[in-house]
Amino acid sequence: MTPEDKTAIRLSHLPPGKKAVIHSHEDSDFQLTLMEMGCIPGEPVWVEMIAPLGDPLAIQIAGYYLSLRKKDADKIWVTLT
Repeated sequence: MTPEDKTAIRLSHLPPGKKAVIHSHEDSDFQLTLMEMGCIPGEPVWVEMIAPLGDPLAIQIAGYYLSLRKKDADKIWVTLT
């Protein structure tokens, strides 16, 4: 996934309340941990809340809430539904 692909955005840029589907991850040491927490390609996700200072984000995925740092959400590409 590249920024040139206009249909995909970073999870950290998804506005609260908008639904999306995880498309891919950037290669990182944290990639396996994200997938173990349920952030796998094809999984629906939406941002529930963003902390007052913008970090962390509370997302809903796989039937539960997950809190992610903004720098980790930057590594997840999603497509809007």
